[in-house]
Amino acid sequence: MPITPYGGTLIDLMVPPDKAAELKTYAAQLTSIQISERATCDLEMLATGGFSPLDRFMSRAQYQSVLDTMRLPDGHLFPIPVTLPIDESVTVQTGQDIALRSSHNDLLAIMTVEEIYDWDVDEIAQKAFGTTDLGHPIVAEMQRWGKRNVSGRLQVLQLPPHYDFRDLRLTPAQTRARLEAFGRQNVVAFQTRNPMHRVHEELTKRSIEAVDGILLLHPVVGMTKPGDVEYFVRVRTYKALIQSAYEPGRALLSLLPLAMRMGGPREALWHMIIRRNYGATHLIVGRDHAGPGNDSQGKPIYGPYEAQELAEKHSAEIGVKVLPFTMLAYLPDEDRYEEMSKVAPGTRTASISGTQVREEYLNKGRLLPAWFTRPEVAEVLAQAYPPRYRQGVIVWFTGLSGSGKSTTAEILTTMLQEYGRGVTVLDGDVVRTHLSKGLGFSKEDRDTNIRRIGFVAAEIAKHGGMVICAAISPYRATRQDVANMVGADQFCEVYMDTPIEVCESRDKKGLYAKARRGEIKGFTGIDDPYEPPLNPSIVLDTVNCTAEENAQRIIQYLLDKGYIINA
Repeated sequence: MPITPYGGTLIDLMVPPDKAAELKTYAAQLTSIQISERATCDLEMLATGGFSPLDRFMSRAQYQSVLDTMRLPDGHLFPIPVTLPIDESVTVQTGQDIALRSSHNDLLAIMTVEEIYDWDVDEIAQKAFGTTDLGHPIVAEMQRWGKRNVSGRLQVLQLPPHYDFRDLRLTPAQTRARLEAFGRQNVVAFQTRNPMHRVHEELTKRSIEAVDGILLLHPVVGMTKPGDVEYFVRVRTYKALIQSAYEPGRALLSLLPLAMRMGGPREALWHMIIRRNYGATHLIVGRDHAGPGNDSQGKPIYGPYEAQELAEKHSAEIGVKVLPFTMLAYLPDEDRYEEMSKVAPGTRTASISGTQVREEYLNKGRLLPAWFTRPEVAEVLAQAYPPRYRQGVIVWFTGLSGSGKSTTAEILTTMLQEYGRGVTVLDGDVVRTHLSKGLGFSKEDRDTNIRRIGFVAAEIAKHGGMVICAAISPYRATRQDVANMVGADQFCEVYMDTPIEVCESRDKKGLYAKARRGEIKGFTGIDDPYEPPLNPSIVLDTVNCTAEENAQRIIQYLLDKGYIINA
């Protein structure tokens, strides 16, 4: 029988159906707050007991204790803060009942507000995630969260509606019941946000054999790292594997509606607690488990084994044993996988890196070899990934007013059409006339304008379109947030590195002169900062190179990346 939930009891915040009907009428009269996609995922995990023993969005005491000690005030380990931020524009007070609604306006829950408190983005970034670098996706995202958190008793009226893979969306209680029916003592959970290849299959099979257990294949289908393979595609690959690669009664596929933080070592502990609540006795902890990769300077945010070390340290307390992700190599002469530590020197091995999977196979329309990925999985991936020259990409120009963004973008647009690619152009000035009409030039309005451009661009790129955006976009955090909307592979940041005196000399409207006289306030480069990119895709010199030469540099970059091809 699987182990008990963490803390002893599986939290259940769901209101009985008859009472929920009454409360829905009451909720219609309440102040409503539309919560984010992340908060919606968190609410579902809270409601069903996935975050047990946590039963609410964190209070001030819980939040601070988790940041400082990785523990709730009652002593239970809980390494990741789970909060509900609200905007300054939202008027709430303690003692008030408020209705929580999804972004689609679905009524989800009633909260009785017990606390409203301020929080600091740098504190949570440094304490919980170990970095304030904007290359960490959660650090960039937090810049746009409301600056107050709200907490209180929750009455959940319904879970967020899901219309896909309904038979696989099992709550912790449902997952436990399915696992118990298999009749084995040990349950090995496998955390994944990526498609599974043969090496993962071999690893999971060896793991369950080693402990005479069952595999809980538990992929995250809430929020993962920006740019990850979308879960619709991943789940189709998991279904194909469960049906063809595992013995009946030895594996269960259940979807996890978690919003990952990509928090590395702390997140590894969080995953252990969550999997215990779903009935697991063991968790496979990977190299750089739940890590986001590199920071904005190209350096790894977390060490490769930090997560495994922290997980091992707290394994006994959590009650979930750690199974380290063992590196395996394929031996082509023997058609089998073997642990790297057991491979004799000189033995011929074969491997394909994650970069090669994307660049050499998926982006070129080539099927992955059968020794690396089962054919049924390779076929699903091939259908989801057209060749790179049919994929979307955002070319994002950033720089001071007068740096040459619009001129270079116009020339680039014409050049790209010669290569057969349709292009959507989102120019900052034009967008303000239509999409952002009514916005001013405060920092908040500028951020809103850039995020609107980014949202539209990301939607176009996700569906295979090429987008050119030309906007000053002065703040790094906002640009990083836009990059996260589509993923780093599909975001080309072009920095127009033009000295301010050159920009002023090109200013036909006299805006810089007015700003220096104080007639215009908050002008970028004069009395409001411009934050240059730290690691842009391309840096363009607009003083010694013509706009046409610079456009040709971008063309070459896109050719090298495969987004356009020579006829």
